[in-house]
Amino acid sequence: MGSEYNETSEKLSKIPKINFTKLFINGDFVEAVSGKTFDTIDPRTGEVIARIAEGDKEDIDLAVKAARHAFDHGKWPRMSGFERGRIMMKFADLIDEHVDELAGLDAIDAGKLFIPLKMGEIPAVADLFRYFAGAADKIHGETLKMSRELQGYTLLEPIGVAGLIIPWNFPSTMFSLKVAPALAAGCTMVVKPAEQTPLSALSYAHLAKLAGIPDGVLNVVTGFGHTAGAAISSHMDIDKVSFTGSTEVGRLIMQAAATSNLKHISLELGGKSPFIIFDDADVNTAVDLALNAVFYNKGEICVAGSRVFVQEGIYDEFVKQAVKRTKAWIVGDPFDSHVHQGPQVDKKQFERILYYIEQGKKEGATLLTGGNTCGEKGYYIEPTIFADVKDDMVIAKEEIFGPVMSLMKFKTVDEVIERANNTIYGLACGIVTNDLNLSNRVSRSIRAGVIWINCYFAFDRDCPYGGYKMSGFGRDNGLHALHKYLQVKSVVTPIYNSPWL
Repeated sequence: MGSEYNETSEKLSKIPKINFTKLFINGDFVEAVSGKTFDTIDPRTGEVIARIAEGDKEDIDLAVKAARHAFDHGKWPRMSGFERGRIMMKFADLIDEHVDELAGLDAIDAGKLFIPLKMGEIPAVADLFRYFAGAADKIHGETLKMSRELQGYTLLEPIGVAGLIIPWNFPSTMFSLKVAPALAAGCTMVVKPAEQTPLSALSYAHLAKLAGIPDGVLNVVTGFGHTAGAAISSHMDIDKVSFTGSTEVGRLIMQAAATSNLKHISLELGGKSPFIIFDDADVNTAVDLALNAVFYNKGEICVAGSRVFVQEGIYDEFVKQAVKRTKAWIVGDPFDSHVHQGPQVDKKQFERILYYIEQGKKEGATLLTGGNTCGEKGYYIEPTIFADVKDDMVIAKEEIFGPVMSLMKFKTVDEVIERANNTIYGLACGIVTNDLNLSNRVSRSIRAGVIWINCYFAFDRDCPYGGYKMSGFGRDNGLHALHKYLQVKSVVTPIYNSPWL
């Protein structure tokens, strides 16, 4: 028997009204040049929520033209960091005032749980804008100690027009992770939200204008990756692209940058993160952390700790408790306060996850629980646990981006370090142990951008986050993120008859 499915229960909120469906260019909502639209789908039912303007190359050109004019001639890059920060603070306040609307849009568009959105994710978006608002007037270079009769210093200047391409799994969070530091730096930008989840980005654009962000600084073009996204990547007048998504698309963006104007690129890509549990761990705590590491946001998260390595001394008890708890996991409507897991984002992702579940069965992994769809409509899948997973199985190597846990047993520390690193990815790693020396050793041995010890998904706006290897490069959060949107200029003048250098 699989996890419980809750189709109808107490709903927390009515479906939000869809106010914005057009492109946002140069401070106005406009139709696409072609007049084309596309459907955004409710993953709870598979039905159409709204028809959204389908931006294409011509629309990207218009948005870039507006952003370029705002950068070259507008006041945003030229006003003081303090003034930019004041406007960003107002933007953050408006986000707080519209938390129900924004949470509702991401819930209906992405299948995300409404309560965590309202209580956690959307307030964190507002706080991230406040964090970078506070950093906007603290951007400064250095005075250099030159080796001869020269005076030298550096300036940190905004990089220019940024193209920001956002994934569908965390529409609001990813919007803020890219837009907030770019605004603080003084950049102008063209944002392309994922075609699966365009709604909240358009609402943020509206709030940005109400906050006083000048026209042309923040533009939002909805559309598809192979058209609008490709136009951003290859555009000769975009200075920087920040992309979060698949490794496959990350390669295409780098190729487009190389064959166009060699624009700066930062990429946050796929992952297949290990979650390592040692014998001295408390089993209940380890189970809590592991289930969250894999099933949070229905597994649609790049840092999911989907390769769960459990040391042999507690393996059997861990499996028993994990299966028991997973069977009690409630799958259902994301507006229901009792639900743990909503629907996958769309039919394509739904079918992709089911394909990997079948691959796990075919390759000989043991299906302990889950593996089935839920309900008669929508894109719901039971949280799934496989045991006896080998390192060379497809479900252990490839990113599934769904609620599928691969359980693996290990004996020694050296063994698990080698196996954990045996991946093309390097985004995150979880470690559960009470041994400080062990946690220090393992955290320094794993090739990943973030290590969580006795916790998972411990994100913070001051903590840099990004990948090693084919998980990309560049960091979100913290001042490292701000510097992605700045470039260094050195200024040198001669000095004469100075008593010192």
